[in-house]
Amino acid sequence: MFTGIVEELGEIKGLERTGDNLNITVEAKLAPELKIDQSVAHNGVCLTVVNIEDNTYTVTAIQETLSKTNLGQLQVGDLINLERGMKLGARLDGHIVQGHVDQTAVCNNVIENNGSWEFTFEYDPMLQNITIEKGSITINGVSLTVVNSKRNEFSVAIIPYTFENTNFKIIQKGTIVNLEFDVVGKYVKRLTELNIS
Repeated sequence: MFTGIVEELGEIKGLERTGDNLNITVEAKLAPELKIDQSVAHNGVCLTVVNIEDNTYTVTAIQETLSKTNLGQLQVGDLINLERGMKLGARLDGHIVQGHVDQTAVCNNVIENNGSWEFTFEYDPMLQNITIEKGSITINGVSLTVVNSKRNEFSVAIIPYTFENTNFKIIQKGTIVNLEFDVVGKYVKRLTELNIS
């Protein structure tokens, strides 16, 4: 379980295919504090630490994960948003994030305002995911509030701190991002589909 509050930007140091799996090596300040078998969110994707060496660690993404996220497009040198699992009893500063990406989206517009940025993303509505205005959305592991919502498109506003301390600073028109829709909204939607009262 995560909160969507990014702890650090890691740098991809190695990518190695083993069958259909992708071993991802990340350099991060938090690496020495990790343990083997610990869960860490990478652009919002929960992955298990399988190796640690000094300031780098390695996780493995299976084909199922690669097909539903943007991790298969990573290149050495890319920046990736990192968050360790939340501690029981700690403040929940973002919202409840599972680390299970629902689908990807493409950035179709970035507007720089006077001191903030508005990013608009388009996603495939055939997967039946929804956003609502002022509701929560997780983009590349970052907990955000939806500014406006349409059937297959939504926008978020990014403050300077988030822009500088996440990989939003490298997102541009055409960039593919990971989306995790609000878990409460997903359950409500499912219950209304089943007509359970």
